[in-house]
Amino acid sequence: MKLIRLGLHGFKSFAHKNEFTFDSPVTGIVGPNGSGKSNVVEAIRFVLGEQSVKSLRGKTGADLIYKGSSKLGKMARATVEITFDNRERRFVLSTTQAQEISLDFDEITISRTVFSDASNTFMINGSEVRMKDIHELIASVN
Repeated sequence: MKLIRLGLHGFKSFAHKNEFTFDSPVTGIVGPNGSGKSNVVEAIRFVLGEQSVKSLRGKTGADLIYKGSSKLGKMARATVEITFDNRERRFVLSTTQAQEISLDFDEITISRTVFSDASNTFMINGSEVRMKDIHELIASVN
């Protein structure tokens, strides 16, 4: 399973849409204190279904949304997208009736959006799913 991209919009310190591309075997995230390095790691945990907001350094889901600054207003939602290479068709997702959901795509994109009321939506390649489906999808990779 190869990570291709990570996209953030409105997540913690990332007010503007940002995309990290992982196109080399070794990637490092460097920067000065306060530049958001730990927020990148937290974004990965968030999009993959982390349930403890406290472990993401917040009290409620709304704490994960960009709070605004003197130049930019606060946002109403935060979205994180993570894209994996699926050319080897390693991802599998079954429904509760033990039927496979088609994931016959070269890339699998998982996204999670948190809204200011702390509600969340999860998506796989643009289709809304449950958090449980995200966990099962990740667990299916062998």
